[in-house]
Amino acid sequence: MDTFIQQIINGLVMGSVYALIALGYTMVYGVINLINFAHGEVLMVGALTSWTVVTAMSGLGLPGWLLLLISLVAAILVCTTLNFIIEKIAYRPLRSAPRLAPLITAMGVSLLLQSLAMIVWKSNYKTYPILLPTEPFHIGGAVINPVQVMILVVTALSLSGLIYLVNHTRLGRAMRATAENPKVAGLMGVNPDTVISATFIIGAALAALAGVMFAANYGSLHHTMGSMPGLKAFTAAVFGGIGNMPGAMVGGVALGLIEALGAGYIGVLTGGVLGSNYQDIFAFIVLILVLTLRPQGLLGERVADRA
Repeated sequence: MDTFIQQIINGLVMGSVYALIALGYTMVYGVINLINFAHGEVLMVGALTSWTVVTAMSGLGLPGWLLLLISLVAAILVCTTLNFIIEKIAYRPLRSAPRLAPLITAMGVSLLLQSLAMIVWKSNYKTYPILLPTEPFHIGGAVINPVQVMILVVTALSLSGLIYLVNHTRLGRAMRATAENPKVAGLMGVNPDTVISATFIIGAALAALAGVMFAANYGSLHHTMGSMPGLKAFTAAVFGGIGNMPGAMVGGVALGLIEALGAGYIGVLTGGVLGSNYQDIFAFIVLILVLTLRPQGLLGERVADRA
């Protein structure tokens, strides 16, 4: 029973990180019907930027929580600027092109960012410093540390803030109008280019936040670290319903739980043939099942029918 509770906690934490990344995917797709496969690399840039800031400021004697906050702000600034440039240079010229063109471009941008990160930060693995207290909280026979509690709280607050933004602010109305019909939205005083750029900026901020949370929890960074979380977050977005923000959250958490429970019990279920290092297969099994049985996702796809 202790193992089950521990895997549930691990799954919620892992799923919260997936959900943060999936929210960025689903926002961009909801507005311009584009899967930004470079989103995982934006997470990687955010994590490595945070590591750089923390390492540079580690000798100043600042509290760990303040260092983490400063590095998070720096990561958000770098990632939002990067995503703004990517949207303007790589995606905007292809907005009227066939869907395959921006998809291939997104893959190219992903590889480009990995190569640039390898040049800037080198190819060796880096260890993220421990900045928050490590004294765990005990829940039955399971444990949860302060970083994991922070991830759960930050994810819940991020989803609440995004839902409020989309449903109760002028920018949110502009996003929904642009998703419905960019040309008509332009006639009504909305600048579609500005709205789309703002969507990419918000998505980048979420990716930076997820990157810092990922680095603080798992402690290892690399220039290819964004590929697998990005792919799993895309799976989570499809699982919950692409374009649906609550769906992205549900999909992320559900996928995290499936992975954690699978990793905890796969050895027992297979008689020791497979171990916990095979946990990545569950994301792709989920993706295949969802695309086959319920392609609209658990909560349904929520993308406007363009007039």
